[in-house]
Amino acid sequence: MKFKIPLHFLSLLILSFAFTAFQQQTQKKKTLYLIGDSTVRNGGEGNLQRGWGNFLQEFFDSTKLEVSNQAMAGRSTRTFIKEGRWDKVLETLKPGDYVIMQFGHNEGSVPDTTKAGYRGVLRGNGDDTKELTWPDGTTETVHTYGWYLEKFIRDTKAKGATPIVASMIPRNKFQEGEVERANQDFGKWAMEAAKKQGALFIDLNSIVADQYDKWGQEVVKGLFERDHTHTNEAGARINAWSVTEGIRNLEECSLKDYLTKDKPTLFLIGDSTVKNGQGDGAGGLWGWGDFIDPYFDKDKIKVQNHALGGTSSRTFQTYGHWDKVLEKLEPGDYLIMQFGHNDSSPLDDEARARGTIKSAGLEAEHIYNPITKRQETVYSYGQYLRQMILAAKAKGVTPIVCSLIPRNNWKDGKVITAETDYSLWAKQVAEDTGTAFIDLNQLVADQYNQLGEEYVKAHFFNDTDHTHTIEEGAELNASIVVEAIKTISENDLKRFLR
Repeated sequence: MKFKIPLHFLSLLILSFAFTAFQQQTQKKKTLYLIGDSTVRNGGEGNLQRGWGNFLQEFFDSTKLEVSNQAMAGRSTRTFIKEGRWDKVLETLKPGDYVIMQFGHNEGSVPDTTKAGYRGVLRGNGDDTKELTWPDGTTETVHTYGWYLEKFIRDTKAKGATPIVASMIPRNKFQEGEVERANQDFGKWAMEAAKKQGALFIDLNSIVADQYDKWGQEVVKGLFERDHTHTNEAGARINAWSVTEGIRNLEECSLKDYLTKDKPTLFLIGDSTVKNGQGDGAGGLWGWGDFIDPYFDKDKIKVQNHALGGTSSRTFQTYGHWDKVLEKLEPGDYLIMQFGHNDSSPLDDEARARGTIKSAGLEAEHIYNPITKRQETVYSYGQYLRQMILAAKAKGVTPIVCSLIPRNNWKDGKVITAETDYSLWAKQVAEDTGTAFIDLNQLVADQYNQLGEEYVKAHFFNDTDHTHTIEEGAELNASIVVEAIKTISENDLKRFLR
C-alpha cells in the first residue's frame, strides 16, 4: 500500500529535526564567562582602548566554546555584585561552563558613600567589614577584596562551573627599569583567595610583567594610547595571548582542550632574497625561502613563503602585504622576517620611495610620497620590524628576526657584512622585544669566507647580479637558517624539523 506524505508535513518534520540537532549542539557547547573591569572589556571597533577579553574568542574553537565577555568598565568586585551584574551571569551559567575573573584596578579607594569611594573595598582577605549608611538611609556592608573574589568562586562552583582567578594586568608604570607588579597587594590577595577556595589561578600580572620587563619601557609605551592603565588593540591582544598561556599551564583544567589546535604554519616574509619573483627560478634566481620547506615535517607544520621582491620593511606594510599576512596568522604559528636590502633606498624618490630611516630607534620623518601622492610619516628600519614583531606576538605567534644575507661584495678577500648597520639594528630590535634572532648576515658570510671569493662568485651568483643568489646559493642559505633554528633556545620551532 502506497501513501503520500503531505509536503507541508514533510517540511515541518525537516525543520523539527534541524531544530533538535541545533539544540543538541548548543547544549554541548560550553561558555567561558569573563568578569572584570575595563582592562578586560573596553571600547568597540575603532576605539583606541581595548580590553584583552575583546579578543580572547580568537584563541578558542568557536564551534565548541563561546566566550561571553561580561566585564564592565569602571567596576570593582564590590560594584559588579552591587549593581546586579554578577546575578545576570549566574542566571545563564550552567554546569560545565567556566568563569575567569580579573579585578583589582578599581578597588584601591577607601570605601565610603562619596563618588570616589563608591567602588572601594577593604584591602586584603579575611572577614573584616565596614558598615556604610547612604544618604537615602540604606545600609551596605563592605567586605575585603578577597571576600568578594571568594563569593564569585563559591557561586560559580555551586552552579557546577569552573572558576579561574586571574591577577590583574600590570599598568604602564616603571620604576628603575622594571614594571610595577601587584605581587604584594591585589595580585597576592587574588592568589590567596583562589587557594583558599580551591580555585584555579592564573598569575596574569606576572606573565605580562615578565614580557614588559624584557621589552623595556620604550617598547611598552607603544601598547598604551591615552593612559597608563588601558591598552590599545596590540596590547590587548598580547594580554589575551598571555591569558591563554596561563590556561595552557593549568594542571587538570579542561578549558585548555578548547584552545585552537590546528596544525601551525611557519610564515616567511621579506624581500626578493627570501622569495624572488614568483618563486619559480625565473632568470635563474632564487630566494632561500623557497628551499626551507623540505626541512620541516609536513604532517606537523605548514610553510608559507609570503616574501615579496622589491619591498622594504616599510613598503611591505604600507602597501598592504603585511596586513594580508597578519589576517592569516593564528595562535601557535611562527613568523620569520628578513628585510634590509631595500631599506637603504631614499625615503621619497620618484622611483619607489621605499627607504627607511637608518637606525633601530624611534626616529620619524614626515614626507610627501611621490608614489602614493600622499603625506606619510616614515619611521626607522628598526621601528618597522618592531611593529610587525609586536603585532605577531599580539596574535599568539612566535616571531624570529633574521639579519639580511650578505651581497656578493668583497674587500681584501672577505665578504662585506652589515655588522654596523642593518644586521646590528635587526639584532637590537630583537633584543629589546625579547625576540629570537638569527644573525644570518654573519652566518652566511662565515660560509662565504671559508669557501673563498672565487668559489662563491662561481657557484652562488651569476655574473650580472650581486644581490640575488642562484639555486645553489639559495639552498646553502636555507640550510644555514635551519641550522640556526636548531640552536635557538626558548623556541620550539625546532621540534617541527625532520
